[in-house]
Amino acid sequence: MPRTARVKSATGIYHIMIRGINRQNIFEDEEDNRKFIEILGKCKAISKFEIYAYCLMGNHAHILIKEQEEAIDQIFKRIGSRYVYWYNRKYKRIGHLFQDRYKSEPVEDNAYFMTVLRYILQNPVQAGLCNKIEKYNWSSYKEYINGKGITDIGFVLGILSPKVEDQKEVFIEFINTSNNDRCLEIEEKKNRKTDEEARTLIRKKFKMEAYGIQNLSYEKQINILKYLKNQNDISIRQISRITGLTVHKVFKA
Repeated sequence: MPRTARVKSATGIYHIMIRGINRQNIFEDEEDNRKFIEILGKCKAISKFEIYAYCLMGNHAHILIKEQEEAIDQIFKRIGSRYVYWYNRKYKRIGHLFQDRYKSEPVEDNAYFMTVLRYILQNPVQAGLCNKIEKYNWSSYKEYINGKGITDIGFVLGILSPKVEDQKEVFIEFINTSNNDRCLEIEEKKNRKTDEEARTLIRKKFKMEAYGIQNLSYEKQINILKYLKNQNDISIRQISRITGLTVHKVFKA
């Protein structure tokens, strides 16, 4: 089937999501996260786009971006090719790293723009990776606070308040406000195993109950978690729920 055309944004602003092929991690460690942010910055200098938010989430990433001199397709071709080349050399692998094309949605007004911004920056908390936004190191949240980094913070702060002295305080309050925001995200697979079916799989494969994984050595835990994460019909949250391990530990496995 032919690919459907992307919906163009009249403002040039897009919420972009890239993800690893077969849900695999595209950021394995801190060096990978730093390298991707470095590449974003270098490509920004070349392509002249603006970045309003980003969040790197292990097997996917969210970016709120505005195209200017270069079209969004060319921007992400440039970013993707540079990162994949570096990643494949580091891990001695070949082939594709990203799942299909990146996903995108146009952002046409300030109200939805701020919704997407908050959604992206709250992602680590919503995924259970941390309990406070400021504790997560791989998003642009801290750049709004300290004013350093690749993020174009002026546009956002100007929307929130015309008074410069109030902007950061208003930003912190807005980003940390509880909400039911829903934006572009990874589609959950249908026909997932039930919790009991997942427990049965563990019994058959590892001859133990799911909750018993907590008592194993770290190495054995990681091996089992990697196996479970490779099952397309069991989610990370489900693994956490039936084993009693934290979402963060399952996510990092």
